[in-house]
Amino acid sequence: MYSIGDTILKIEVDEDRCTACGNCKEICPKGGYIWTIDDVAHVSNLDYCHVCTLCAMKCGPDAIKIIRNAPDE
Repeated sequence: MYSIGDTILKIEVDEDRCTACGNCKEICPKGGYIWTIDDVAHVSNLDYCHVCTLCAMKCGPDAIKIIRNAPDE
């Protein structure tokens, strides 16, 4: 979870749907800083996220969910 101003951002990856194809990391302008791919995709650092949502749009199996103003956990 990451806070940008008043917006709390969270990126969730549905591990059951993720195929670890790497499209999220490839399309992301800061992919090498944000994404780690092994058996599934993992968000490793949201400090670099621009909230462009390209990762979610490029995800074929629809495994990525961008949540703005996520509840503070």
